[in-house]
Amino acid sequence: MQEQELTELTSRLFQEGTLIQATLSQVRRSDPDGCTKVTVKPVQLKGTLHYQFSSFCGPKVLHDNLAPEAAEAKLNMLLAEQFRQGLLQAGEADYQVLISKKGKIGILRKPPTKQAVGGAPAHNRKKNYMLEEGVPVPFLIELGIMNAQGKVLAPKYDKFRQINRFVEMIADILPHLPKDRTLTIVDFGCGKSYLTFAMYHFLKEMQGFDLRVVGLDLKEDVIRHCSALAEKLGYDGLRFLVGDIAKYDELRKVDMVVTLHACDTATDAALEKAVRWDASVILSVPCCQHELFRQVRSDVLGPLLQHGILKERFSALATDAIRAKLLELVGYKTQLLEFIDLEHTPKNILIRAVRSMQPPNPAERAKLAEEYQEFRNFLQAEPYLERALQDKLDPWLKP
Repeated sequence: MQEQELTELTSRLFQEGTLIQATLSQVRRSDPDGCTKVTVKPVQLKGTLHYQFSSFCGPKVLHDNLAPEAAEAKLNMLLAEQFRQGLLQAGEADYQVLISKKGKIGILRKPPTKQAVGGAPAHNRKKNYMLEEGVPVPFLIELGIMNAQGKVLAPKYDKFRQINRFVEMIADILPHLPKDRTLTIVDFGCGKSYLTFAMYHFLKEMQGFDLRVVGLDLKEDVIRHCSALAEKLGYDGLRFLVGDIAKYDELRKVDMVVTLHACDTATDAALEKAVRWDASVILSVPCCQHELFRQVRSDVLGPLLQHGILKERFSALATDAIRAKLLELVGYKTQLLEFIDLEHTPKNILIRAVRSMQPPNPAERAKLAEEYQEFRNFLQAEPYLERALQDKLDPWLKP
Protein backbone atom coordinates (compact mmCIF):
# COMPACT_ATOMS: atom_id res chain seq x y z
CA MET A 1 0.00 0.00 0.00
CA GLN A 2 2.84 2.38 0.82
CA GLU A 3 4.52 1.77 -2.53
CA GLN A 4 1.18 2.17 -4.29
CA GLU A 5 0.57 5.50 -2.51
CA LEU A 6 3.98 6.79 -3.66
CA THR A 7 3.39 5.58 -7.21
CA GLU A 8 -0.02 7.24 -7.32
CA LEU A 9 1.49 10.49 -6.03
CA THR A 10 4.27 10.64 -8.62
CA SER A 11 1.88 9.60 -11.38
CA ARG A 12 -0.50 12.43 -10.52
CA LEU A 13 2.27 15.05 -10.32
CA PHE A 14 3.65 14.12 -13.73
CA GLN A 15 0.31 13.58 -15.45
CA GLU A 16 -1.06 16.90 -14.20
CA GLY A 17 2.25 18.67 -14.79
CA THR A 18 2.20 20.19 -11.30
CA LEU A 19 5.66 19.09 -10.16
CA ILE A 20 7.82 22.20 -9.69
CA GLN A 21 10.93 20.50 -8.34
CA ALA A 22 12.02 17.22 -6.80
CA THR A 23 15.16 16.70 -4.73
CA LEU A 24 16.39 13.19 -3.94
CA SER A 25 19.05 12.64 -1.28
CA GLN A 26 20.31 10.22 1.40
CA VAL A 27 21.97 7.59 -0.78
CA ARG A 28 20.63 4.14 -0.01
CA ARG A 29 23.55 2.26 -1.49
CA SER A 30 26.84 3.11 -3.17
CA ASP A 31 26.37 4.47 -6.66
CA PRO A 32 29.01 3.58 -9.29
CA ASP A 33 29.02 7.19 -10.53
CA GLY A 34 29.36 8.57 -6.99
CA CYS A 35 26.12 10.55 -7.26
CA THR A 36 24.88 11.87 -3.92
CA LYS A 37 21.90 13.98 -5.00
CA VAL A 38 19.48 14.33 -7.90
CA THR A 39 17.20 17.26 -8.66
CA VAL A 40 14.32 17.22 -11.12
CA LYS A 41 12.84 20.31 -12.76
CA PRO A 42 10.44 20.88 -15.67
CA VAL A 43 11.99 22.41 -18.81
CA GLN A 44 10.68 23.27 -22.25
CA LEU A 45 12.58 21.59 -25.09
CA LYS A 46 11.48 22.59 -28.57
CA GLY A 47 8.13 23.66 -27.15
CA THR A 48 7.49 20.34 -25.37
CA LEU A 49 7.45 19.66 -21.62
CA HIS A 50 10.37 17.59 -20.38
CA TYR A 51 11.93 17.02 -16.98
CA GLN A 52 15.62 17.64 -16.42
CA PHE A 53 17.37 15.27 -14.04
CA SER A 54 20.56 16.80 -12.61
CA SER A 55 22.74 14.19 -10.90
CA PHE A 56 25.43 15.61 -8.60
CA CYS A 57 28.38 13.24 -8.81
CA GLY A 58 31.45 14.67 -7.11
CA PRO A 59 32.55 17.78 -9.03
CA LYS A 60 30.39 16.87 -12.02
CA VAL A 61 26.72 17.45 -12.69
CA LEU A 62 25.16 15.04 -15.20
CA HIS A 63 21.99 16.10 -17.02
CA ASP A 64 19.27 13.98 -18.57
CA ASN A 65 16.12 15.43 -20.17
CA LEU A 66 13.15 13.07 -20.26
CA ALA A 67 9.57 13.19 -21.45
CA PRO A 68 6.97 13.03 -18.60
CA GLU A 69 6.29 9.28 -18.79
CA ALA A 70 9.99 8.37 -18.80
CA ALA A 71 10.67 10.93 -16.07
CA GLU A 72 8.00 9.41 -13.84
CA ALA A 73 9.53 5.94 -14.29
CA LYS A 74 13.04 7.18 -13.53
CA LEU A 75 11.95 9.06 -10.40
CA ASN A 76 10.19 5.96 -9.07
CA MET A 77 13.25 3.84 -9.84
CA LEU A 78 15.60 6.22 -8.02
CA LEU A 79 13.40 6.23 -4.94
CA ALA A 80 13.05 2.45 -5.04
CA GLU A 81 16.72 1.62 -5.56
CA GLN A 82 19.07 4.50 -4.81
CA PHE A 83 17.73 7.21 -2.46
CA ARG A 84 15.97 7.09 0.89
CA GLN A 85 14.65 10.63 0.92
CA GLY A 86 12.77 12.76 -1.56
CA LEU A 87 11.21 16.22 -1.46
CA LEU A 88 8.54 16.59 -4.15
CA GLN A 89 7.45 20.21 -4.42
CA ALA A 90 4.21 21.01 -6.19
CA GLY A 91 1.98 24.06 -6.31
CA GLU A 92 -0.53 22.69 -3.82
CA ALA A 93 1.86 21.10 -1.28
CA ASP A 94 5.30 19.74 -0.50
CA TYR A 95 5.55 15.96 -0.17
CA GLN A 96 8.37 14.63 1.99
CA VAL A 97 9.15 11.01 1.14
CA LEU A 98 11.08 9.06 3.80
CA ILE A 99 12.20 5.47 3.23
CA SER A 100 13.58 3.42 6.11
CA LYS A 101 16.46 0.95 5.83
CA LYS A 102 13.86 -1.83 5.76
CA GLY A 103 12.03 -0.19 2.88
CA LYS A 104 9.11 1.26 4.82
CA ILE A 105 7.78 4.36 3.06
CA GLY A 106 6.39 7.41 4.78
CA ILE A 107 4.88 10.41 2.98
CA LEU A 108 4.39 13.70 4.81
CA ARG A 109 2.29 16.44 3.24
CA LYS A 110 3.38 19.97 4.15
CA PRO A 111 2.40 23.51 3.08
CA PRO A 112 3.93 24.47 -0.30
CA THR A 113 7.29 26.24 -0.29
CA LYS A 114 7.52 26.68 -4.06
CA GLN A 115 5.10 28.19 -6.51
CA ALA A 116 4.97 28.03 -10.26
CA VAL A 117 5.88 31.35 -11.89
CA GLY A 118 3.01 33.78 -11.46
CA GLY A 119 1.18 31.65 -8.89
CA ALA A 120 2.62 32.63 -5.54
CA PRO A 121 0.61 34.45 -2.91
CA ALA A 122 2.02 37.93 -2.22
CA HIS A 123 3.22 37.02 1.27
CA ASN A 124 4.86 33.80 0.05
CA ARG A 125 6.41 34.94 -3.23
CA LYS A 126 10.14 34.86 -3.80
CA LYS A 127 12.18 35.77 -6.82
CA ASN A 128 12.06 33.06 -9.49
CA TYR A 129 15.49 32.90 -11.07
CA MET A 130 16.32 30.91 -14.18
CA LEU A 131 19.40 29.66 -12.32
CA GLU A 132 17.95 28.95 -8.93
CA GLU A 133 19.39 29.79 -5.56
CA GLY A 134 20.14 26.72 -3.48
CA VAL A 135 20.75 24.48 -6.50
CA PRO A 136 24.48 24.08 -7.19
CA VAL A 137 25.50 25.10 -10.71
CA PRO A 138 29.04 23.97 -11.59
CA PHE A 139 30.15 27.05 -13.53
CA LEU A 140 28.84 29.40 -10.82
CA ILE A 141 30.76 27.43 -8.22
CA GLU A 142 33.95 27.57 -10.27
CA LEU A 143 33.54 31.32 -10.82
CA GLY A 144 33.16 31.91 -7.09
CA ILE A 145 29.52 33.03 -7.18
CA MET A 146 28.09 30.00 -5.36
CA ASN A 147 29.50 27.66 -2.78
CA ALA A 148 29.33 23.89 -3.23
CA GLN A 149 25.87 23.78 -1.60
CA GLY A 150 24.43 26.29 -4.08
CA LYS A 151 24.36 29.26 -1.71
CA VAL A 152 25.07 32.54 -3.49
CA LEU A 153 27.94 34.35 -1.80
CA ALA A 154 26.88 37.76 -0.51
CA PRO A 155 29.57 39.82 -2.34
CA LYS A 156 28.57 38.14 -5.62
CA TYR A 157 24.81 38.54 -5.38
CA ASP A 158 24.68 41.47 -7.83
CA LYS A 159 26.60 39.39 -10.36
CA PHE A 160 24.19 36.49 -9.75
CA ARG A 161 21.25 38.80 -10.50
CA GLN A 162 22.96 40.09 -13.64
CA ILE A 163 23.60 36.57 -14.91
CA ASN A 164 19.96 35.61 -14.34
CA ARG A 165 18.74 38.74 -16.07
CA PHE A 166 20.88 37.86 -19.08
CA VAL A 167 19.58 34.28 -19.12
CA GLU A 168 16.00 35.62 -19.01
CA MET A 169 16.74 37.71 -22.10
CA ILE A 170 18.13 34.68 -23.90
CA ALA A 171 15.03 32.70 -22.93
CA ASP A 172 12.89 35.38 -24.59
CA ILE A 173 14.60 34.94 -27.96
CA LEU A 174 14.52 31.12 -28.08
CA PRO A 175 11.70 31.08 -30.68
CA HIS A 176 13.99 32.98 -33.08
CA LEU A 177 16.84 30.45 -32.95
CA PRO A 178 17.08 27.48 -35.34
CA LYS A 179 16.53 24.14 -33.62
CA ASP A 180 17.14 21.68 -36.46
CA ARG A 181 20.93 22.06 -36.63
CA THR A 182 23.99 23.10 -34.66
CA LEU A 183 23.62 26.64 -33.34
CA THR A 184 26.65 28.94 -33.74
CA ILE A 185 27.15 31.85 -31.33
CA VAL A 186 29.97 34.37 -31.10
CA ASP A 187 30.60 36.45 -27.97
CA PHE A 188 32.77 39.43 -28.85
CA GLY A 189 34.80 40.93 -25.99
CA CYS A 190 33.87 38.07 -23.67
CA GLY A 191 36.23 39.15 -20.85
CA LYS A 192 36.01 36.90 -17.80
CA SER A 193 33.03 35.22 -19.49
CA TYR A 194 30.54 35.00 -16.63
CA LEU A 195 27.73 35.52 -19.13
CA THR A 196 29.32 33.35 -21.81
CA PHE A 197 29.34 30.38 -19.44
CA ALA A 198 25.77 31.21 -18.37
CA MET A 199 24.61 31.31 -21.99
CA TYR A 200 26.26 27.98 -22.79
CA HIS A 201 24.88 26.31 -19.64
CA PHE A 202 21.35 27.54 -20.29
CA LEU A 203 21.19 26.68 -23.98
CA LYS A 204 23.11 23.40 -23.85
CA GLU A 205 22.45 21.92 -20.41
CA MET A 206 18.99 23.31 -19.69
CA GLN A 207 17.42 23.68 -23.14
CA GLY A 208 19.16 20.86 -25.02
CA PHE A 209 20.48 22.87 -27.97
CA ASP A 210 23.30 21.47 -30.05
CA LEU A 211 25.65 24.43 -30.20
CA ARG A 212 29.13 25.80 -30.54
CA VAL A 213 30.08 29.04 -28.85
CA VAL A 214 33.18 31.13 -29.53
CA GLY A 215 34.34 33.70 -26.98
CA LEU A 216 36.71 36.32 -28.35
CA ASP A 217 38.86 38.76 -26.36
CA LEU A 218 42.19 40.57 -26.67
CA LYS A 219 43.53 39.55 -23.25
CA GLU A 220 45.60 36.37 -23.51
CA ASP A 221 45.62 35.61 -19.77
CA VAL A 222 41.82 35.87 -19.60
CA ILE A 223 41.42 33.57 -22.60
CA ARG A 224 43.78 30.99 -21.06
CA HIS A 225 41.79 31.03 -17.82
CA CYS A 226 38.42 30.70 -19.59
CA SER A 227 39.69 27.90 -21.85
CA ALA A 228 40.94 25.93 -18.84
CA LEU A 229 37.61 26.37 -17.06
CA ALA A 230 35.59 25.27 -20.12
CA GLU A 231 37.73 22.13 -20.32
CA LYS A 232 37.31 21.45 -16.59
CA LEU A 233 33.53 21.77 -16.87
CA GLY A 234 33.40 19.50 -19.91
CA TYR A 235 31.89 22.24 -22.09
CA ASP A 236 33.09 20.73 -25.37
CA GLY A 237 31.15 23.15 -27.55
CA LEU A 238 32.67 26.26 -25.94
CA ARG A 239 36.04 27.64 -26.93
CA PHE A 240 37.89 30.89 -26.37
CA LEU A 241 40.21 32.71 -28.76
CA VAL A 242 42.48 35.73 -28.60
CA GLY A 243 41.42 38.11 -31.32
CA ASP A 244 40.15 41.48 -32.48
CA ILE A 245 36.46 41.92 -33.28
CA ALA A 246 37.02 43.83 -36.52
CA LYS A 247 39.55 41.28 -37.85
CA TYR A 248 37.76 38.07 -36.87
CA ASP A 249 36.75 36.17 -40.02
CA GLU A 250 36.89 32.48 -39.06
CA LEU A 251 33.15 31.88 -39.56
CA ARG A 252 30.91 32.50 -42.55
CA LYS A 253 27.55 32.01 -40.80
CA VAL A 254 26.62 32.85 -37.20
CA ASP A 255 23.17 32.52 -35.62
CA MET A 256 23.61 34.81 -32.61
CA VAL A 257 26.10 37.55 -31.81
CA VAL A 258 26.67 38.77 -28.27
CA THR A 259 28.74 41.84 -27.48
CA LEU A 260 28.87 42.98 -23.88
CA HIS A 261 30.68 46.14 -22.84
CA ALA A 262 32.80 46.42 -25.98
CA CYS A 263 34.27 49.93 -25.89
CA ASP A 264 33.29 52.72 -28.26
CA THR A 265 33.20 51.67 -31.93
CA ALA A 266 34.15 48.06 -31.08
CA THR A 267 30.43 47.60 -30.43
CA ASP A 268 29.73 48.90 -33.95
CA ALA A 269 32.32 46.53 -35.41
CA ALA A 270 30.53 43.63 -33.74
CA LEU A 271 27.14 44.83 -34.99
CA GLU A 272 28.49 45.07 -38.54
CA LYS A 273 29.78 41.49 -38.30
CA ALA A 274 26.39 40.31 -37.05
CA VAL A 275 24.55 41.99 -39.93
CA ARG A 276 26.93 40.57 -42.54
CA TRP A 277 26.55 37.11 -41.01
CA ASP A 278 22.77 37.55 -41.25
CA ALA A 279 22.59 36.62 -37.56
CA SER A 280 19.10 35.77 -36.31
CA VAL A 281 19.68 37.46 -32.94
CA ILE A 282 21.95 40.25 -31.66
CA LEU A 283 22.39 41.03 -27.96
CA SER A 284 24.58 44.06 -27.27
CA VAL A 285 25.35 45.99 -24.09
CA PRO A 286 27.49 48.95 -25.18
CA CYS A 287 30.18 50.41 -22.95
CA CYS A 288 31.95 53.75 -23.32
CA GLN A 289 30.80 55.65 -26.43
CA HIS A 290 33.27 58.39 -27.38
CA GLU A 291 32.63 58.79 -31.10
CA LEU A 292 29.45 60.86 -30.89
CA PHE A 293 30.77 62.77 -27.87
CA ARG A 294 33.49 64.20 -30.13
CA GLN A 295 31.09 64.91 -33.02
CA VAL A 296 27.83 66.23 -31.61
CA ARG A 297 27.12 69.91 -32.23
CA SER A 298 23.85 71.75 -31.66
CA ASP A 299 23.07 75.31 -30.65
CA VAL A 300 19.63 74.18 -29.54
CA LEU A 301 21.20 71.62 -27.17
CA GLY A 302 23.84 74.07 -25.97
CA PRO A 303 22.59 74.23 -22.35
CA LEU A 304 22.89 70.42 -22.16
CA LEU A 305 26.11 69.96 -24.12
CA GLN A 306 28.04 72.56 -22.15
CA HIS A 307 28.12 70.18 -19.18
CA GLY A 308 30.55 67.31 -19.73
CA ILE A 309 28.68 64.70 -17.69
CA LEU A 310 25.37 65.49 -19.40
CA LYS A 311 27.00 65.53 -22.84
CA GLU A 312 28.55 62.12 -22.11
CA ARG A 313 25.25 60.57 -21.07
CA PHE A 314 23.34 62.18 -23.92
CA SER A 315 25.94 60.98 -26.43
CA ALA A 316 25.66 57.42 -25.13
CA LEU A 317 21.86 57.40 -25.42
CA ALA A 318 21.92 59.03 -28.86
CA THR A 319 24.52 56.50 -30.07
CA ASP A 320 22.32 53.59 -29.05
CA ALA A 321 19.31 55.22 -30.72
CA ILE A 322 21.36 55.52 -33.93
CA ARG A 323 22.44 51.89 -33.72
CA ALA A 324 18.88 50.70 -33.19
CA LYS A 325 17.56 52.70 -36.15
CA LEU A 326 20.31 51.47 -38.48
CA LEU A 327 19.59 47.86 -37.48
CA GLU A 328 15.92 48.44 -38.30
CA LEU A 329 16.92 49.78 -41.71
CA VAL A 330 18.77 46.54 -42.54
CA GLY A 331 15.88 44.32 -41.46
CA TYR A 332 15.95 43.83 -37.69
CA LYS A 333 13.29 44.44 -35.07
CA THR A 334 15.04 46.20 -32.21
CA GLN A 335 14.33 46.87 -28.55
CA LEU A 336 16.36 48.81 -26.01
CA LEU A 337 15.95 47.16 -22.62
CA GLU A 338 17.18 47.71 -19.09
CA PHE A 339 19.83 45.07 -18.50
CA ILE A 340 19.94 45.35 -14.70
CA ASP A 341 18.99 48.06 -12.21
CA LEU A 342 20.83 51.36 -12.50
CA GLU A 343 22.04 51.03 -8.93
CA HIS A 344 24.24 48.11 -9.95
CA THR A 345 25.90 49.58 -13.06
CA PRO A 346 25.47 52.69 -15.23
CA LYS A 347 26.06 50.54 -18.35
CA ASN A 348 22.60 49.07 -18.18
CA ILE A 349 21.08 49.29 -21.67
CA LEU A 350 20.86 46.18 -23.83
CA ILE A 351 20.12 46.36 -27.53
CA ARG A 352 18.15 43.28 -28.53
CA ALA A 353 17.72 42.84 -32.27
CA VAL A 354 15.92 39.97 -33.98
CA ARG A 355 16.01 39.49 -37.73
CA SER A 356 12.54 40.12 -39.08
CA MET A 357 10.86 37.45 -41.17
CA GLN A 358 9.30 40.29 -43.18
CA PRO A 359 11.77 43.14 -43.80
CA PRO A 360 10.34 46.66 -44.10
CA ASN A 361 8.62 47.33 -47.39
CA PRO A 362 9.96 50.22 -49.53
CA ALA A 363 7.60 52.78 -48.00
CA GLU A 364 8.44 51.73 -44.44
CA ARG A 365 12.15 51.72 -45.18
CA ALA A 366 11.96 55.19 -46.72
CA LYS A 367 10.23 56.49 -43.59
CA LEU A 368 12.84 54.86 -41.33
CA ALA A 369 15.61 56.41 -43.43
CA GLU A 370 14.01 59.84 -43.25
CA GLU A 371 13.68 59.65 -39.44
CA TYR A 372 17.26 58.49 -39.08
CA GLN A 373 18.73 61.14 -41.38
CA GLU A 374 16.87 63.94 -39.66
CA PHE A 375 18.18 62.81 -36.26
CA ARG A 376 21.75 62.25 -37.53
CA ASN A 377 21.90 65.62 -39.29
CA PHE A 378 20.52 67.47 -36.28
CA LEU A 379 23.40 66.12 -34.20
CA GLN A 380 25.95 66.65 -37.02
CA ALA A 381 27.02 63.05 -36.51
CA GLU A 382 28.95 60.71 -38.82
CA PRO A 383 28.36 57.31 -37.20
CA TYR A 384 30.84 54.46 -37.67
CA LEU A 385 28.08 51.89 -38.14
CA GLU A 386 26.49 53.84 -40.97
CA ARG A 387 29.81 54.04 -42.82
CA ALA A 388 30.51 50.34 -42.19
CA LEU A 389 27.12 49.26 -43.58
CA GLN A 390 26.90 51.78 -46.39
CA ASP A 391 26.58 49.10 -49.09
CA LYS A 392 23.57 47.59 -47.28
CA LEU A 393 21.98 50.99 -46.61
CA ASP A 394 22.11 52.22 -50.21
CA PRO A 395 20.02 53.62 -51.79
CA TRP A 396 17.96 54.48 -48.72
CA LEU A 397 20.43 56.81 -47.03
CA LYS A 398 21.96 59.89 -48.56
CA PRO A 399 25.60 60.57 -47.59
